[in-house]
Amino acid sequence: MLVEDEPPVRMLTGRALRAKGYTVLEAPSGEEALEILEDENQLIDLMLSDVVMPNMDGPTLIRKVADMRPQLKTLFMSGYAEDAFRANLREGEKFGFLQKPFKLNDLAQAVRRELDSR
Repeated sequence: MLVEDEPPVRMLTGRALRAKGYTVLEAPSGEEALEILEDENQLIDLMLSDVVMPNMDGPTLIRKVADMRPQLKTLFMSGYAEDAFRANLREGEKFGFLQKPFKLNDLAQAVRRELDSR
């Protein structure tokens, strides 16, 4: 699942992941991501989420998702440093991090690495 509020970034990222063979569900906000995740029939292995979004940021989203789908792996992407938002997460929360801007090859490697982890 790709959660990104900026349409051009969401479109490009989704297209790049599909080109690598991934099935990508897209959500333009944390609220819409939660709606998708409520459907237990949706098989989702990874949530790739922007950190800074209106209304519900990435750390808030991951806290809500942890209760719904505790095994869901998370990869954050942000233009901010990882340490800038780590304090907003539960202690011990596991996630991958991809610094924006990123090359498409870096995106594919980060997704693969996160899917293969834990």
